Amino acid sequence: MFVTDTAISAFTTLFAILNPVGLIPIFLALTEKLTAAERRLAALWAAGIACLILIFFSQLGGAVIAQLGISLPAFRIAGGLMIFYTAFEMMFSDNRQARQNKSAEQASGREEAKALATFPLAIPLLAGPGAITACILLERQAKGDLVAQFELIGVILVASALSLGCFLAAEHVDRLLGKTGKMVLTRLFGVLLAALAVQFVADGVIAFAGKAGGA
Repeated sequence: MFVTDTAISAFTTLFAILNPVGLIPIFLALTEKLTAAERRLAALWAAGIACLILIFFSQLGGAVIAQLGISLPAFRIAGGLMIFYTAFEMMFSDNRQARQNKSAEQASGREEAKALATFPLAIPLLAGPGAITACILLERQAKGDLVAQFELIGVILVASALSLGCFLAAEHVDRLLGKTGKMVLTRLFGVLLAALAVQFVADGVIAFAGKAGGA
């Protein structure tokens, strides 16, 4: 059963994996061309979608992936590939912006904000393979304990709310950085995000290799 200490531990683990503070420069880079209102909309949608996804996996994730025959290493590899795609676009943001301008006639600023909130902000940056795996493991600990399951949902809600707060605070960081600062950080965090993606894929491959070796 989850007790208070365990709930705090679960929150600390999940919030560290979500790492919304570290995502602030990435959020700023991805929403660079949005207005302040559209950026707030993107933050709200990203946190909300990620919250719903994590709640789903905290309650039914284990059963779903078992039914589909999907392993946790497969989640890590898939998430790593998606993150690498995002990192590539950040490092070559001029190309991304050209495509955004080309599709501007089809999509309003609000639609663009919602699209960015869904991918890549909610998936896979917030509700990524690490966070989903953590929720599945926490679900197994809370299995059959109704109080513990509600506590887990509460942990996810609090972590998502704090993630939203970090994204909303990004507006103040944006004013401090200026155009040049944002451009430098975009490239820098693109490289770091690419390295994180490679690490996710490597961890997944190692886990697969370990299973194959133990078979």
